[in-house]
Amino acid sequence: MAQLSQQEIDTYRSEGLIVPQYRLPASLLTELREDCEKLIRDNPEVRPEQLINAHLEKLPGRGQGLIGGGKILRYGVLPDILDLVEQLIGPDIILWGSNLFAKPPGVGMEVPWHQDGHYWPIRPLAAITVWIAIDDSGTENGCMRYIPGSHKSGVLSHHMDERRDIVLSQAIQDDLFDESTAKDDVLGAGQISLHDVYLIHGSRANRSSKRRAGLTFRYMPATSHFDRSIPEYVSKGINADFGVRPLFQVRGVNRNPQNDFQIGHV
Repeated sequence: MAQLSQQEIDTYRSEGLIVPQYRLPASLLTELREDCEKLIRDNPEVRPEQLINAHLEKLPGRGQGLIGGGKILRYGVLPDILDLVEQLIGPDIILWGSNLFAKPPGVGMEVPWHQDGHYWPIRPLAAITVWIAIDDSGTENGCMRYIPGSHKSGVLSHHMDERRDIVLSQAIQDDLFDESTAKDDVLGAGQISLHDVYLIHGSRANRSSKRRAGLTFRYMPATSHFDRSIPEYVSKGINADFGVRPLFQVRGVNRNPQNDFQIGHV
């Protein structure tokens, strides 16, 4: 069983992000890298920074997913990963989303400062992201940056950013945080970080000669409602159609009778 220390749990509560001691075994990392590289090759019409729903196979009758996406789901249900998530959001866990963010060398796009919860139809808003480093992720190739403690505000306020060279078209207002307090989420390949739904974070463009690829999985406690009546988020080629998004009960039981586990499954 993967285990967070009490100090790691305390850091997550106070800063909104932790990098635990846990690391993917080398053999599993090799398999994950091969599966993700194939996913990029098999979906050339999608920018590698915008491979949304990487865990869903693109099938007739399913409105979203990627060719080869079904292979990625197994990494989102790894017992070690779920053990860590359980310590932070409880034993009843729903997997509802994933993204492969692969910034190519030299031209990898910036992700503006934002909060995940601005885009997500979860009420009450409670969720966690697991970020798995497929490559070494550092300051030179555009690692994630975050504002420690920014998750405590509970405020979601974004504006439109129409720049063409960024992944998202909405960014958090500059007057709501102090960028000088930012920390870098530096990870070696196989390391992971976990961050809160309210955390202010983003990443710079990749102008280095090294790719920066990471795979995220999105989990919510089964006490919350995945509210499909909330309009989907559409931005720069990303279409997050929550109305047909399949939910996966990956641990425990569903505690909210409004959650629908039939929609989106083929």
